[in-house]
Order: sequence, then C-alpha cells, then structure tokens
Amino acid sequence: MGSANWSGGLAATRHLIELGHRRIAAITGPADMMCSLARLDGYRSAMNSAGLPIEPSWERFGDFHVEGGRDRMAELLSLPERPTAVFAGSDLQALGALEAARSVGLSVPEDLSIVGYDDIPLAQWVSPRLTTVHQPLRRMGEEAAKLVLELGRSTPTSTPRMDLATSLVVRDSTAPPRG
Repeated sequence: MGSANWSGGLAATRHLIELGHRRIAAITGPADMMCSLARLDGYRSAMNSAGLPIEPSWERFGDFHVEGGRDRMAELLSLPERPTAVFAGSDLQALGALEAARSVGLSVPEDLSIVGYDDIPLAQWVSPRLTTVHQPLRRMGEEAAKLVLELGRSTPTSTPRMDLATSLVVRDSTAPPRG
C-alpha cells in the first residue's frame, strides 16, 4: 500500500517551475527506500521536462525528520549558488528546511520557496502554511487493513500492490523567485 510517490514529486517540482524557479533542490528520504527514490525521480522528470539543469549538489538524501531537513538545507544554503526553491520529501524535512532558512535570515517564501510531502495536520498551522503533496494516509491505512483481512481468508497468488493518488495542496510557503 502506498501513494503515487513519483507523481507527487513531479507535481511538487512542476509547481515550483511554474512559479518561475530554475534553481530547485530536492531533499528526499533515505537512499535505500523506494518512496525516496520515486519522489526524487519525479523531481528529476519535472526538471528534465522543463529543460532545467539538475545540479548533483542540489540533491540531498535525508531521513524524513526535522533535523535531517534542517541539516541538508543548511548544506544547500552554504553553496556558492544556492537554490531558490526546495522540494522536501516529507513535511517534517520541509519544517527543518524552514528552520534552516530562518536561521540565516532568509524569509519563506520571499527568499526561498519550500514544498513538503505528506500534508500532515501541522502543515496548515505553521507559518507560513506549508505547500505540500497530500498523501491519503487514512485511506492508505483503510486499504491496508482490508488487505490484511483478505490475506487472512486466502493465500494470494501474487503480491498485491496499490498506489493511491496524491494531490498538491498550495498554501503560503511558495512564491515566484525574487528578481
């Protein structure tokens, strides 16, 4: 059971491109997790489709936690040519990125746009309210429970897989780049 991670990464990055960003970074989860790689692939597809360069130094693997997002964003902000926007592979990492930006005097979204992933309840209460990819977590849980019940009744002939659609929720943490 999962969400359409690739299309979520694509939608988040396309949103930033449509706002006019060209220097877009990605902070994803652990390199050994399929969802992290799928979200990163969606980011890369959006960048490639728009004809934008993908700087290897702008791709960072994190841990889906606030501290990892903060630390990876701090690294990105220390680059000679820093990104104007970042797609974070989780809302918690996006909150860490927000903290890193504020700690060096940057304003979100005026100086840096941030998009998260998950649409956790906190995303709508932070300031600025976080633009994020909504993942249908409740429905994912319901479908997983149904699957467990079905598996208890019979032996499957194949491994069931279901990817539920994601959607972009635009709030206040993204804006066109300055200048």
